[in-house]
Amino acid sequence: MKALIAVLAGDGIGPEVVAGAMRVLEMVAAKYGHQFTYDECIVGGASIDAHGVPLVDSTLEACKHADAILFGAVGGPKWDNAPVRVERGLLQLRKDLGLYANLRPVKTYPQLSHASPLKDERLKGVDLLVLRELTGGLYYGEPRGRTPQADGSVRVVDTLAYTTKEIRRIVDLAFRLAQGRRKHVTSVDKANVLESGRYWREMAIEVAQDYPDVKLAHQLVDSCAMRLIQWPTDFDVIVTENMFGDILTDEAGVLCGSLGMLPSASLGDGLRGLYEPIHGSAPDIAGKGIANPVGTILSAALLLRYSLKLDAEALAIENAVERAIADGFRTADIAAKGETVSTTTQMTDAILARIG
Repeated sequence: MKALIAVLAGDGIGPEVVAGAMRVLEMVAAKYGHQFTYDECIVGGASIDAHGVPLVDSTLEACKHADAILFGAVGGPKWDNAPVRVERGLLQLRKDLGLYANLRPVKTYPQLSHASPLKDERLKGVDLLVLRELTGGLYYGEPRGRTPQADGSVRVVDTLAYTTKEIRRIVDLAFRLAQGRRKHVTSVDKANVLESGRYWREMAIEVAQDYPDVKLAHQLVDSCAMRLIQWPTDFDVIVTENMFGDILTDEAGVLCGSLGMLPSASLGDGLRGLYEPIHGSAPDIAGKGIANPVGTILSAALLLRYSLKLDAEALAIENAVERAIADGFRTADIAAKGETVSTTTQMTDAILARIG
């Protein structure tokens, strides 16, 4: 197979972890007879420095012409006072590419139970998938902004808006994915307070009628946050709106011990998707060679699975990660006291050596 991959490494540790993922993709291409070419573009703070905006038209066009997009991370204190928020570039990418579904798998590794503050018995067998709606809700709703008041104060407005189509398509995808897993969907909302939550729940019930083999449960977001820590093995597929999904998946990083372990895939109606670790740019450790590349490498595996339909190759990467962890390789964020700590490059090398 020949494929063109747009690479947007971004800021902070983004270039470091993306470099590791690209090495893994090249190994897979060599072993399985594929040809991957890369179109490397700037985004985020790097783009602000070069062009004054976090996303330029040429980068967007490169993404539109690619088969898939590998993304690092954006932002950092350097750009906190920039005229345009660094994150707006990523939000624009998602919107313009129609990437409405963010898939965030969460799996625990028994050898890393020490990295989580939870007891071992709560972590054993955790294997869940969170679907976060990605192009609606508070992050995109209008109107938004600040209005000065007569008394000198400020009125601040953000709008949480959803349409029938936006809710239905993400919930439908959750049910389809659940059919290939343990056939259980938990729809998360705030139906006891928000009208959008009540409508979300109505749509989930309606969509569920098309999937009689899949069980549907409803959960308020606050109680879901609690249950995710208390009984994480109860969950199979979780589907929720944009902000709730953002918060819950960061919380889920506690289960596997580090945000550095978690990948994601942002998908639309076609094959093209954007793949990135869920962690941020971590400017405090950028350039030190100690960032955990696993989340980005697993994101590359999702790229192979969902955009290129290379499931065997994706599984080879996932198995290699599992074997490297089982063999004791640890970056600083997942290392127990006394364990040997690997650099970003060493962790990547360990995974490369185990790709069959």
